[in-house]
Amino acid sequence: MNPLKIIFAGTPDFAVPALQALHDKGYEVVTVLTQPDRPSGRGLKLHASPVKLKANELDIPVYQPSELKSKTSYESLAAIDFNVMIVAAYGLIIPQAILNLPSLGCFNIHASLLPRWRGAAPIHRAILMGDEVTGVTIMRVVQKLDAGDMIKKTEIRIGEKDTTEQLTKALAKLGAQLMAAVMDELMNKGELQSTPQDEAKVTYAEKVTKEESTIDWQDSSLVIARKIRAFNPFPVAQAEYHEAVCKIWDAEISLEINHEAKIGQIIKLDEFIHVKCGEGTLIIKELQMPGGKRLKSKEFILGHRPILGDVFKS
Repeated sequence: MNPLKIIFAGTPDFAVPALQALHDKGYEVVTVLTQPDRPSGRGLKLHASPVKLKANELDIPVYQPSELKSKTSYESLAAIDFNVMIVAAYGLIIPQAILNLPSLGCFNIHASLLPRWRGAAPIHRAILMGDEVTGVTIMRVVQKLDAGDMIKKTEIRIGEKDTTEQLTKALAKLGAQLMAAVMDELMNKGELQSTPQDEAKVTYAEKVTKEESTIDWQDSSLVIARKIRAFNPFPVAQAEYHEAVCKIWDAEISLEINHEAKIGQIIKLDEFIHVKCGEGTLIIKELQMPGGKRLKSKEFILGHRPILGDVFKS
């Protein structure tokens, strides 16, 4: 068959390994589609997306429309000679008219084992819910959210200490390898077999909000520890301490019980900060006060001098 000519649509760091893998395998990525440069940092200067930076490094043309619904966007993409579109965390809705352009199809790297965790935050939700495994799925792109037929999937165990940041990096690498393998199969066979998703097993991963980041100390230490891992690096789990918002970056659980202490109270201070929860104890290992740096608990104890009985509030 004719060589694959790929448009790659992606924006964040998660998508970069897949773009690199396709390039390394020798596939022709004719254009990279990524979101427009956004203001960020103290000076609110415009910054290119990680995918744009990688495309520039690989000398691949970049197209950055603010949306794809316009006639201009359609005509710009229709003028490109391509037969495959690959999507990885692009972040904009792709109209059906554009999905119809590549003759060999449009394929997405999704960071879950579909049909579990369709939607914007599959990695966060998997950790929050205590899933033991997750993975990546290569699927056909359709208009309904993450509902396309599945082509290939592979799983990975979620470690007891894995954060969203760590798991995202692992799944990005896994997704890159899997998409490269799928393109090899498409190149060799000219077509791809796929399987419909079981709609009865669908769950949705809603976008994570800052409002969710507040710790409820009535929860068990296990639930709170999952929240801390899931919300690292964003939006970061938080609690009120001495009338200020304290971000908690790292913690582990303990089954020790102090029946006399109140929920949220510090019940022990060693190199860590031990806080009573609705069930069990949370051992805080890294935290941050407003305007300050992230500190290991030992440093925090020396600098802020917490005492037994101090309370973390929701």
